[in-house]
This record gives sequence, structure tokens and C-alpha cells, in this order.
Amino acid sequence: MPANSKKLTFPGSLGEKLAARLDLPAGEPRAYILFAHCFTCSKDIFAASRIASELTGHGFAILRFDFTGLGASDGEFANTNFSSNVNDLLKAADYLRENYQAPKILIGHSLGGAAVLVAAGKIPEVCAVATIGAPADAEHVIQNFGAKIGEIEDKGVAEVQLAGRTFTIKKQFLDDLQAHSVVENIANMKKALLIFHAPRDAIVGIENAGKIFQAAKHPKSFISLDDADHLLSRREDAAYVAASLTAWVERYIDRTGGGAFNLPYPGPEGTVSVAETGMGKFQQEIVSGSHRLLADEPASFGGFDSGPSPYDFLSMALGSCTSMTLRLYAEHKKLPLERVKVHVTHDKVHAKDCEDCSEGRNGRIDRFEREIEIDGPLDDAMRTRLVEIADRCPVHKTLEKSSEIVTRLKAL
Repeated sequence: MPANSKKLTFPGSLGEKLAARLDLPAGEPRAYILFAHCFTCSKDIFAASRIASELTGHGFAILRFDFTGLGASDGEFANTNFSSNVNDLLKAADYLRENYQAPKILIGHSLGGAAVLVAAGKIPEVCAVATIGAPADAEHVIQNFGAKIGEIEDKGVAEVQLAGRTFTIKKQFLDDLQAHSVVENIANMKKALLIFHAPRDAIVGIENAGKIFQAAKHPKSFISLDDADHLLSRREDAAYVAASLTAWVERYIDRTGGGAFNLPYPGPEGTVSVAETGMGKFQQEIVSGSHRLLADEPASFGGFDSGPSPYDFLSMALGSCTSMTLRLYAEHKKLPLERVKVHVTHDKVHAKDCEDCSEGRNGRIDRFEREIEIDGPLDDAMRTRLVEIADRCPVHKTLEKSSEIVTRLKAL
């Protein structure tokens, strides 16, 4: 679903203007999400942008902003502290509540994660919180100041190098960090919690995730980020977090009764259920067992392009069935097949113009073109045989033959 972004400003907790970006889905948002970035980062860090893109693609609106004195926001970083970050979050929630809709989900990265854990209990509309590489205590940040800690304690202020930039840190910043008990807030927030953390995080150790998990009440979940770095600088790591977050968020938004999805989930085995979401003209929710998908039409046809079209799903069925059929045959015959790729296109053509179509067809017919890539040390005879086997794909046979469809009206 294509999204659009609005650049916004709103007053922060210290009276300065905070720069924000509101990423919106193409249709009416299912819910609003508030994102808090990592220490000394900005709202436009890659991980935040990737997560926002994924969430808007599933119908959510997400507000991300720069804390006072960071990014494009006004104010002096030296005058801020952890308390002002938490209060900036509350101001952002107030802004959404007054101008759009209060946030139902909070997401925080690194120190932003600690901030959302403290702020969550003060935003009644929030039903779930997610943290990424978050410290269990705000004072964990102090270790980043290294040898400058003594100077800050003695002189009340020092210049500290963080991520290649110079920041002025005052003693009040240290005192404020030490005064907060994040763990105490976690135990009392009464929200669903998802914790992302990388075991090899060199900035915030994995033991922090353990402390947060222990302090939280159920429902709570943990997802390991394997060898990801603290900032999720690799595209695949940010994409994994974004996709996992999207699936998790939908679970709790649906339970609030305000989401666009309304089919029972998971669905009954052996049945595919489809329902209008109410977003736009064509968007459909599809539930098949434990799988939930969206179907839609392209924007050129009046849809949001938020999911494959019905004919796209039909092509997917043919392509995936073809690949599976070749894999089963290759394993049975012990062929050195390494990988199969299938490309399917669909069009409606006149039967008389279709040289490869079966005889006896009249008028316009559906034509699926299937191109198969076969990797592996196979000779020409093996490759030819695999192409022949593709025609034995069950979906191929279903499409090639006429099917009977029985329709009945469900009793109320």
C-alpha cells in the first residue's frame, strides 16, 4: 500500500518545536503508532524508516519525531535528559490524540525503548509496546561517556564524543538517568510487550533483554536478532524486525476492535475466508489457517495496491505448485536439481490467436505463460523431462480442466 508522509512540528516538553514525520497509509489508518529513536539518533535513521514503511504498508499510521536538541528539532541537547525524552513522548501522544487519534502501539529503539517502557503506563490508549535493543535501566547510557564521567561529576559538564559527533553532557543528565527505574515501570505498565535484542549487541548487552522480560507481565514475547548490530544497519536485519513487528502489531490491534481485519484468526483448517476490510473499494482480508493476507487491485484500477490481485494469487498458485512438483520429482529420481524459479504471467487472449492453446476453445480465454529456471548440473534430457513434469502440477491440471463451483447463501 503506497504511503504518504507529512512533515509536522509540535511543542516538546521543554517548549521547543519538535520535528516529526507522520507516515500514513493510502486509506484510513487502522491505528496510530508512536516510534522513539535511539540515543543521539534521529527519526530518519534507516531502521526507523524501514519499520515505518512496512507498517504503513499494512494500513498503520506511524509518527516518528526527533527528541529535543536532536535531528531537525529545536533546543539544546545539553538541556535535555531522560525525563525530558519521556515527556517529549507524552507530548507526541497528546499531539496525535488532539489532531488524529491517540497511539495504540509504542515502539522504542535503544534508549528510546527505555523511554517507551516508562511512558506506556501514562498513555491509557496504548495496548502494546515493542522495544529494540533497549537497556533495562536508563543509566546504562552512562557507560557511553567513558573517561568523561569523572569530568562531568567534578566540573558539572563535559564534551563527549558519541557516534562521531560531539555532545555537551551536564551532570543533571547523569543524575536524571540514575534516578529512573525502568524495571519498576515495566512491572506496572500492564501492556503487551515484544522485546527484540541481538545476542551480540556490543552497545546494549543481551542481559538487558533478560531483565526486561523478567520484569514484564504476560503477554510478553522475545525475538532474537541473531548477529544484527545495535543500529540494525544491515537492510535484512531492519526488514526482519519490520516484518515481525507488523505481524505482532496486528494481533493486538485486532483485539481492540478498531482494526480493519475482522475475520476469525487463525481460521478453520481447509477453509479460505475472505472479507472486505472497509479500506478503499477493493481491499480484502484473506485468512487461511494461520496465514493472513491482503488482496487488492492496482492503483490504476482504483485500488490501493496493498496486496496481490485475485489473478496474481492464481498465478502464484500455479508458480508455487510447479516448483513444488519439480522438487518432488527431482528428489524421487535423485536428480541434481539445485533450485527452481518459476515466472508466471497472465492475460486474456482470443483462442484463435493462441498457437499454444488446446484445440476446441472459443472466444477469449485465459492464457498463463510459465517460464521455468532450473539450476544444477543437469543434462538436456533431464531439463526437458522436468519441463514435461511441470504439466503434471495439480494446479496446472485444475486450471486446464473446467471446474465446478457450487455457491450457497449462508443462513443468518
